[in-house]
Amino acid sequence: MLRLEKINGKNVWNILKLSVNNSQREFVASNEISIIEAYTAITASGYAYPFGIYDGDIPVGFLMIGFDKDDYWEDAPDVATGNYNLWRLMIDKNYQHKGYGRQAVKLALDFIKTYPCGPAEYCWLSYEPENQIAKELYASFGFIETGDMDGEEIIAVLKL
Repeated sequence: MLRLEKINGKNVWNILKLSVNNSQREFVASNEISIIEAYTAITASGYAYPFGIYDGDIPVGFLMIGFDKDDYWEDAPDVATGNYNLWRLMIDKNYQHKGYGRQAVKLALDFIKTYPCGPAEYCWLSYEPENQIAKELYASFGFIETGDMDGEEIIAVLKL
């Protein structure tokens, strides 16, 4: 059974060993970068929830959820204000095509709907325009592209 486990001093090293295929590296930051971004967001009065994705005791991926924006995010899209963000999702190259990504998005949305930082109207995310697999996965949950961009990435939102 798939589950999320908060990143901690015990599991961080196993999560750092996970990676995607070389052809996917342009679509998602490394777990090292993501965990650093989580730390810096938290220390700048922001919110970040980094999780390992586990099938039983086996780490199969990484997921990170954010809320609102931190003090230093100067170019944040408007939708970031007061809303949740599915910030990162990666499934290790050895565990792809087994339905883990779909299950992980459901677990992320279940967590978000507990409103750990308070109520919000939307969950938003962004992805590279070339990442058709991500686009289809998120659309299957009801995420709708807004036409706005976060840097070079397409923004999609889901009404909570």
